[in-house]
Amino acid sequence: MRTRGKQPDVPAPDSPWSEIAPDLWMGGHEFRGLSGQLESAVVNRQFDLVQTLLRLPGHGPDHGVEHQVWPIPDGPLDGTQLAGVIRLAEAACEALDGGRTVLVRCFHGYNRSGLVVAHALMRRGRTAESAIRLIRSRRSSWALHNDLFVDYLRAGLPTARLLEELTD
Repeated sequence: MRTRGKQPDVPAPDSPWSEIAPDLWMGGHEFRGLSGQLESAVVNRQFDLVQTLLRLPGHGPDHGVEHQVWPIPDGPLDGTQLAGVIRLAEAACEALDGGRTVLVRCFHGYNRSGLVVAHALMRRGRTAESAIRLIRSRRSSWALHNDLFVDYLRAGLPTARLLEELTD
């Protein structure tokens, strides 16, 4: 499994966030700007709902923007953490159904955010493979490079959650 902490060769994305499906965005806390330098991705009021899987100070969103925070590692998740991912995906779908814009973010906007966004896409009728392909085509080929998260999606998050709870 390649993760930020274990693989420093994972490149920063070229944009702070990317639209994966209409009004459903995925992003991170830093990106490589036009100058080639790393820049902070700060959310102000661009989105109606921001879901944060890795919270870093000074990255927004502005006061008054709905902000759901569920910190999880970019690694094995327990049943409680998977239940939170499922709830975030459900909340994202509800917001989209209400005509709201949603940003799901983690560090680079590759793995943790990809897990939530992919599950939301699957709730809306996509297969795991279709959701993964769409995310990689719209965000980065590095999106969902965490093989364990891909396995969770292929098994289905509710099934992965039950299996994790059995091993606890």
